[in-house]
Amino acid sequence: SITYMMSPQEIYLSPIQYPNNHLTRKIMKIAVWDTYVRKEDGSIMHFDILAPDSIVDKQQILHYGNDYLTSKSLSLQITNTDLCEFCHVETPDNQTIKQVEQKGYAILEMENCH
Repeated sequence: SITYMMSPQEIYLSPIQYPNNHLTRKIMKIAVWDTYVRKEDGSIMHFDILAPDSIVDKQQILHYGNDYLTSKSLSLQITNTDLCEFCHVETPDNQTIKQVEQKGYAILEMENCH
């Protein structure tokens, strides 16, 4: 498996200007990967994998998804038959930033994740 180590400085990508004090701060941009996995009971698990938009290698994104599934103690893996597709890029909230800084990715649980 591929592991990318990124410092917080590398994660913050897009500069913005503060008009009153001329300070420049970079904010993270997150790529959202819409993911569906069929569970053993036949139901569909839906979650989003959130990763820095600089990561474009789908195998790395799938690795993040499989890491999440393992953390949930599920004996599932994202395979070619499951759907994991890039959806859009957004600016994350503070909780997502912290998770990405710690693990390299974050997960947004949508449906049937419990």
